[in-house]
Amino acid sequence: MWWHAAYRFGFHPWEDAEQCPEFIRVLGELVTKEEAGREPPFGRALDIGTGSGIWALFLADRGWEVTGVDLVDSPLRRARARAAREGVEVRFLRGDVTRLSPAEVGDGFRLVVDTGTFHDLEPAQQRAMGRGIAAVTAPDAAVVLTVWPRRRRPLIRGARRDEITAAFPGWRVTDVLPSGYRPPRALEVFLRSDEHLYRLQREP
Repeated sequence: MWWHAAYRFGFHPWEDAEQCPEFIRVLGELVTKEEAGREPPFGRALDIGTGSGIWALFLADRGWEVTGVDLVDSPLRRARARAAREGVEVRFLRGDVTRLSPAEVGDGFRLVVDTGTFHDLEPAQQRAMGRGIAAVTAPDAAVVLTVWPRRRRPLIRGARRDEITAAFPGWRVTDVLPSGYRPPRALEVFLRSDEHLYRLQREP
């Protein structure tokens, strides 16, 4: 997987968005929908492709019981160190997001957040990820996906709305919001990210 090289060379837009106040605001707005009318703890949240744990800690600070999953060891080590340093309790696991199962990560998750994994998978992998998420989530769960437009390789693949709905049968797209994130100017010419956040709600 190219993610190993991406971390080695410092290319990780899914984490760089931490420096974008508008991205944080929009993500927070969507997460707030799952918190409305409740007091913390809000339930179990799953951070897909957690990397160095930025968004897992973001959710934990808000009052979620968080599990972060990633395939790459080096950012997971940083995530565990960061959580320990900040005194935040998050469970970090090494795992393949296309093979999620209750035995591996648990179940009953009310919220799933993915800030950059789904849209770089091939369609068969996307559908496998969708099946895994369905297997580990609660009946009232929601998913928040960061998605770039579809493009040719070798860049981040991106995803179309029809690919999202195909990967998540039994879920309904409720929100599609511009994230406000832009890569550094030198990369934006090539990436043309036009990033959006999608919220999906599991249907009864």
